[in-house]
Amino acid sequence: MESLLVADGVAFMDEALIPVWERVQAGERLSYEDGVGLLKTNDIAALGRMADHVKHEKVGDKVFFVINRHINPTNVCVLSCSFCDYAKKLGDEDAYEMTNEEILDLINDEIREVHIVGGHHPTWPFERYVEIVRLIHEAYPNTQIKAFTAAEIDYFHKRWKLSDEEIFERLRTAGMVSMPGGGAEVFSKRVRNELFPGKAGHERWLEIHRKAHNMGIHSNATLLYGHIETLEERIQHMIYLRELQDETGGFLTFIPLEYQVGDTLLVPRHASAIEDLRMIAVSRLMLDNFPHIKAYWIMIMEETAAISLNFGADDIDGTIGEEKIAHAAKAASPIGVARERIVRLIRDAGRVPVERDALYNEVHVYN
Repeated sequence: MESLLVADGVAFMDEALIPVWERVQAGERLSYEDGVGLLKTNDIAALGRMADHVKHEKVGDKVFFVINRHINPTNVCVLSCSFCDYAKKLGDEDAYEMTNEEILDLINDEIREVHIVGGHHPTWPFERYVEIVRLIHEAYPNTQIKAFTAAEIDYFHKRWKLSDEEIFERLRTAGMVSMPGGGAEVFSKRVRNELFPGKAGHERWLEIHRKAHNMGIHSNATLLYGHIETLEERIQHMIYLRELQDETGGFLTFIPLEYQVGDTLLVPRHASAIEDLRMIAVSRLMLDNFPHIKAYWIMIMEETAAISLNFGADDIDGTIGEEKIAHAAKAASPIGVARERIVRLIRDAGRVPVERDALYNEVHVYN
């Protein structure tokens, strides 16, 4: 049995983590080398304790969630990304395009956040995307709209020769308040060339979020892990995000997204629950300037998400409602989790549930 070394309240099996813990306690920024070492350690318990310390310093015992609805207006897409089970081509049997009525039928007055992402449709005009935002905003003016990834903004720019600023201004006027973090995948030219060569690269993704932040539009950030990326590429991805956050302060939360094997089979199996917890903990430690780290329960399942609330995560997303993209890749989670169930899940983890809106304003604290 390995002996444990105790340093400032944390028991370590991996002695190499002790100097990292000292830097964490001193509020010092961790390096690229630190990050790679954290992803390689087998001392998961100590890693979780360190990340939980950072999380507690930021928000105490609070864990946030939102009453939200994901809307994916179409799965018709001009891209053919190797990791995607969701996208279809015009004429495919399972291709779809939602009508205005179908979109509005998914929303009610309890929904605080609508999250809109979908395919890069080859024939829809830009006005159709603006119309969807305006339609929801006019019908539900108190519901905040988080809409369109940087990959979609880049498509709008290329397809209709609009500046990013004009795109954002038109969407904001229609009712958009923030951007989701999707479309980042992994900031690696190697991975991009192999898996999604038609999608915006990391320089363009960062440029779009920089412009959004400079216009006062907050956004999220993601990293898709558990496929062909290396541990080093994961850490470099986080450092790129950290540097932009230093510059703009516009990111609200970071969401590690577990690759869903589905039918694309880039790897034979999903990342393990241990790997999911490791990613959340390392994200919390490396992204010192991000306010929040999200455990996206729809991909990692409720049980792992609950444990992650003691591994640095302080957000568990929300009720989701009908979500199509992860489930197209056969995500095993149930579609829709009631408010009461989420509150119970957070309480069972020993944390305080806090209902929020899309911009992390607190709506209700469940003491």
